[in-house]
Amino acid sequence: MNYRHSFHAGNSADVVKHSVLIALVRALQHKPGALTLIDTHAGCGLYDLGGDQALRTGEATGGVLRAFADADPLLDDYRAAVRAVNAGDAPRLYPGSPRILAQLLRPQDSLILNEKHPEDAAALRAAMRGVTAAIHERDAYELWLAMLPTRTPRGVVVVDPPYEQTDERARIAATLAVAMRKWAHGVTVIWYPLKDRAAHTRWKEQLRRLGIPKLLTVEHWLYDADQPGLYNGAGLFIVNPPYAFTQALPPLLEALRIALAPEGHRGAIAAHWLGGQG
Repeated sequence: MNYRHSFHAGNSADVVKHSVLIALVRALQHKPGALTLIDTHAGCGLYDLGGDQALRTGEATGGVLRAFADADPLLDDYRAAVRAVNAGDAPRLYPGSPRILAQLLRPQDSLILNEKHPEDAAALRAAMRGVTAAIHERDAYELWLAMLPTRTPRGVVVVDPPYEQTDERARIAATLAVAMRKWAHGVTVIWYPLKDRAAHTRWKEQLRRLGIPKLLTVEHWLYDADQPGLYNGAGLFIVNPPYAFTQALPPLLEALRIALAPEGHRGAIAAHWLGGQG
């Protein structure tokens, strides 16, 4: 599945991913110790919702625009992050994970970004101008392991690939297994698209067999039944989420479900433990 960020900026997957990511980092920041934030597939950093690629899919209509039309205060932090890159209330630009993470930085925190595609890397550097961040142009899985353990005692690795390669899931599983041996206590967030439940169940079982003690999955299904051949939703695997985050997660997920459910569908979003916490 080809999932280039520029075609899907601001869709429902971005709303869930960035809402959860904001909540996760802020929960970790309850402690004053420094955090290293690493984005292995950073993309362009900033996207024009009025550009040709975004308009070709029109997915922002079912994502960020729905979130902005919803009044639930649990989505205020997400909306504030989007407003921060726009001159007015209506979102014209959409911040990718690098710009979201940059907004969350405290003076003691650091940000490491990586984007292998040369054109996207150049766009990323332009989008991050004025932000203190190390920007790399390397293989994402090589960089993921090279940066571990982080220089600070705590950190978050965000793995958000386009799933262009047929072996993407296998590479993620293999790299995560090595990463856990190097950095067992670290927090890792892995984004994935959902197309059919059977394939996803097989991948969950593969990750379950890694034996990670604290592995949470957040699954957001847009439709009440699979739509064959279509994008049906997206999810996140989260390794070692902090307690404060997991306790606050259910009401946030319910707010996201209500805001993003397509017309005529209730949708579903829930978090489940795959590791020993469940």
